[in-house]
Amino acid sequence: MKEKIIKVVSLMLVLVMVLSLAACDGKNSSSDAEDTTQADGTHVIVDHLDNEVEVPNQVDKVVVCGVYPLPSVLTIFFDSADKIVGMPAPSMTAAQNSLLGELYPEILNAKTDFIDGSTINIEELMKLEPDVVFYGASEPEVGEQLTNAGFTAVAVSVNKWNYDAIETLNHWIELLSEIFPENDKTDIVADYSDKVYKMVQDRVKDLSDEERANAFFLFKYDDTTMMTSGENFFGQWWCDAIGAKNVANELKQDNQVAVSMEQVYAWNPDLIYITNFTQASPDDLYNNAFAADDWSPITAVANHNVYKMPLGMYRSYTPGVDTPITLMWLAKQAYPSLFEDIDITEETVKYYKEVFGVDLTNEQAEKIFAPVKDAAAGF
Repeated sequence: MKEKIIKVVSLMLVLVMVLSLAACDGKNSSSDAEDTTQADGTHVIVDHLDNEVEVPNQVDKVVVCGVYPLPSVLTIFFDSADKIVGMPAPSMTAAQNSLLGELYPEILNAKTDFIDGSTINIEELMKLEPDVVFYGASEPEVGEQLTNAGFTAVAVSVNKWNYDAIETLNHWIELLSEIFPENDKTDIVADYSDKVYKMVQDRVKDLSDEERANAFFLFKYDDTTMMTSGENFFGQWWCDAIGAKNVANELKQDNQVAVSMEQVYAWNPDLIYITNFTQASPDDLYNNAFAADDWSPITAVANHNVYKMPLGMYRSYTPGVDTPITLMWLAKQAYPSLFEDIDITEETVKYYKEVFGVDLTNEQAEKIFAPVKDAAAGF
């Protein structure tokens, strides 16, 4: 009888152990299934055309069509370029001739042959198998083409916020953080950028009208063309942000505007910023290197107040991860005495570390402010 009781008890113990193991296995299987479902699932975001877009929770491959600064923003956002499998040729040119390609050489492997301007080769794009495709909100027809081809297409705007570079960057980061919530940088980017903007504004607010610099943005320049920023382009925002006056403010056309040397004579700026959308350099103006233009009567040239804009992760005239640093740099060139305490190299290293967790050496930071001409190739 005693032996039977022992056998029964033993069987019951074995049964309990089996059931417990099954329960544990079932729990793990359920959890694994839940994790898999979450990774394989989707969530809905609202893009810059106010479209509700269902995006994958797991995004491994990204393609950018248009919005040339965006590949650099994505790279710094992730501190990696591994996800970027396709981007426009102008984005690649900037990467090849900037710190971006040095820090993240994998971005140089991205394909560019699927797009020519705004013309997309859908068959070539399909070969890249992107999980998400970004396109410019100013070209909704491109979004329609992508969506009809079965791609998850997300619109990103460059001018929705009236060419305010900081607000635009903040909205780009916010959108990326909605798509990739595990990598949310919305608050830290906005807080830093807004802090820099307020610091600059506070220092220039008491300048008299006579003390404010008369600035001219040389957007493009060669033997046949000179383009600038009128009231409706980034140059106007940069001028307002640093307390300067845009001499071309009278021009109301959107985006870049063609101007003549005679107009520049009439404006006679005392400060000139040259973008990286042109190969022209300050020395080219000092030495009258283009066509028959004589820059010597211009006050900015006579006083050697001509500066090439920074080239960090992308051409800094547009919004991008370098925007707050560019703002400090522009203000320091315009008003050296008001910003003499700002060590731009130190600020750049600190910014990348604090905001993006990216470690730059002083030498790498200094390269941002010594751009090469080839960065403008293709424009």
